[in-house]
Amino acid sequence: MLYNGIMLHRHLTHQQFTLAAIDDVIARGRRDDWAALRQAALADRAVMEKVLRVCQAHSADLYAQRYHFWKQYAERHLT
Repeated sequence: MLYNGIMLHRHLTHQQFTLAAIDDVIARGRRDDWAALRQAALADRAVMEKVLRVCQAHSADLYAQRYHFWKQYAERHLT
């Protein structure tokens, strides 16, 4: 759902990146949503670890390309 051009994520409250919110951003987010997640993940290692955790849950699905992208991104920044 869009609100003033910004996607509202069903699990994103108070701009906290919970596991459910991260999953929603990756699955349904637009470029600006991904940029906000990237910025938060680069600023806070705990968020980056959550991104990796969410993506690992989808790693068996060969067609979950968004999750594979973010998994690679998180792994590179956590090493």
